[in-house]
Amino acid sequence: MENIYSEISDYRQSVAIAVLVILLLLESTNPFFDFFHKRFRLRFIHGIRNLTLGIINVFAVIVLFVSLWVMAIEWTGRHNFGLLNVTSLPAYIHFTGAILLLDFWTYWWHRFNHCLPFLWIFHKVHHSDPQMDVTTANRFHLGEIILSSLLRLPVFLIIGITLGELVLYEIIMFANTQFHHANIGFPEKYDRMLRVFFTSPAMHKVHHSRVTSETNSNYTSLLSIWDRAFRSFRLREHPRTIQYGLDETDRSEQLTVKGLFIMPFARAKKMFRESINKSERDD
Repeated sequence: MENIYSEISDYRQSVAIAVLVILLLLESTNPFFDFFHKRFRLRFIHGIRNLTLGIINVFAVIVLFVSLWVMAIEWTGRHNFGLLNVTSLPAYIHFTGAILLLDFWTYWWHRFNHCLPFLWIFHKVHHSDPQMDVTTANRFHLGEIILSSLLRLPVFLIIGITLGELVLYEIIMFANTQFHHANIGFPEKYDRMLRVFFTSPAMHKVHHSRVTSETNSNYTSLLSIWDRAFRSFRLREHPRTIQYGLDETDRSEQLTVKGLFIMPFARAKKMFRESINKSERDD
């Protein structure tokens, strides 16, 4: 069964790469913000940094978690365990339920990353990007990926999904995540239609704003119904006035691959140094 997951996952990676290339081209021809006009080297370095984090994360998930996910999902199927396996359901209802419940969990996991300080120290790596584009969809700290991957295990057991449902959700969700991070000019009338059901570029631009009240909104990755239902939906009338990034992570050394990796531990390091200095003064 793990081999089946690996084969389907290869298709997922192919779709992700194809979407990345298409959106990079659209960003070049029709950017929303002119971050990299005639600055190819800067754009290249920015993209490589984000994609490096993404590659590290994909490798970690494959090595550490895929086998565990497959075993958990296989076990729920054999024992008819989980919400979707309590009774026999038509395939299309099972699939619909799986997508809704997986996205429901994704919404709350994202929201917890903003509400809980311990989770935020890792998630802020994603929000530290002052020039959000399609590559930002890959910019997550390894610590966040490990925590989310671990917590997926009980979620899979509780829901009772199939491998096909998981991979299809990942394909759809990540393609949409790449799209709403992309720095492309997307007409407002189409954005308005899209965000009736799905996360749109205008929604996610607000989520990456430096304004805290805007950062703490629009948590959904796929279906916008969750933000509407739980009152975290927010728009800005003039999205071109949005500034991305975080005030606390603007130093150039913080935005290197090394800086992004050690970013969550900077506060602990600072507190440790202050404790040592205080101890030396007391002596």
